[in-house]
Amino acid sequence: MNAVVNLPDIEQARFNMVEQQIRPWDVLDQNVLDLLFRVKREEFVPPALRSLAFADTDIPLKFDDFDTGECMLAPKVEARLQQELSLKPTDSVLEIGTGSGYQTALLASQARTVTSVEILPRLSAFAKENLKRAGITNAELQVGDGSKGWGSTEYDAILVTGSVPEVPDSLKYQLRVGGRLVIIVGQAPVMTAWLIVRTTAASFETTSLFETLVKPLRGVSVSKFKF
Repeated sequence: MNAVVNLPDIEQARFNMVEQQIRPWDVLDQNVLDLLFRVKREEFVPPALRSLAFADTDIPLKFDDFDTGECMLAPKVEARLQQELSLKPTDSVLEIGTGSGYQTALLASQARTVTSVEILPRLSAFAKENLKRAGITNAELQVGDGSKGWGSTEYDAILVTGSVPEVPDSLKYQLRVGGRLVIIVGQAPVMTAWLIVRTTAASFETTSLFETLVKPLRGVSVSKFKF
């Protein structure tokens, strides 16, 4: 049986998450911080693990009858990725790796539209239920392998929620000029989050953001590193 936590305790835990984990990790954009109070993270966690919703850790995305092998990223990583995209209300966003739908909800709350691609049908269905319950209506979920991009549309922002050994050119060229790609590159034990901005039709500006460690994106094979 899941422990029942009353509302004041939940809101105190959410406040502690923001002030003790996320703000000290250089997430200082007030719009992002406010968003973390509006989008209820606990509603995107598998029911049996909701006691971990505000913990400073990855949360396995597993259910009584199925372990996806995937996870929700630690709250500070999710918040930092959100901040680095610098989203505007007019932006169209591509997310590779829907997971529980929590990051999708954050993206959709700051952008015009989000297309989110998940390789596991069970996770996509779970995310769809979570987003519907949260009242998110501007996110379109797709099932498939988005590791090398998705379709032919250009986007203002792209977020990849799993790590890759190299940055696919196909993803970079799905950015509009001025568009931003945030992606985690590397192999354990050291990975780096990068911001890649398309500055012209044929050129990109790359900035190192922070070091982290996240699960590899499904569908990506390990090979050499490249920008």
